[in-house]
Amino acid sequence: MTDSDLNDFITAVRQSWSVETSPRWQPENPARGECNVTSLVFNDRFGGEILKTPVGDQWHFYNHLDGKIYDLTADQFPVPPIYLNVPSSRAEALAGTLLKRYQTLARRVSENLPIK
Repeated sequence: MTDSDLNDFITAVRQSWSVETSPRWQPENPARGECNVTSLVFNDRFGGEILKTPVGDQWHFYNHLDGKIYDLTADQFPVPPIYLNVPSSRAEALAGTLLKRYQTLARRVSENLPIK
């Protein structure tokens, strides 16, 4: 993964979030509720591990790749989460959303990525 690939991906993800990818999505807080689907689409594209950490009474999902944490939805919180790096899985991340929401985000990200 190059920096350019990551930056293009982040831009495409942010352009793709909506109420169709998370019912908690808000225009003023677009990352809200998008952690499950975003961690899955990141994992599709780059591999690595899906991790989770508790935030309040819910799990927050993010990615780990090549020794680095990638949390594309951290800015939904007023204070960044404390990362406990609890191992998770695609099945667990998907269990917290709907397959249709994940598929919608995956399709939109693909459409929004620049052709190289």
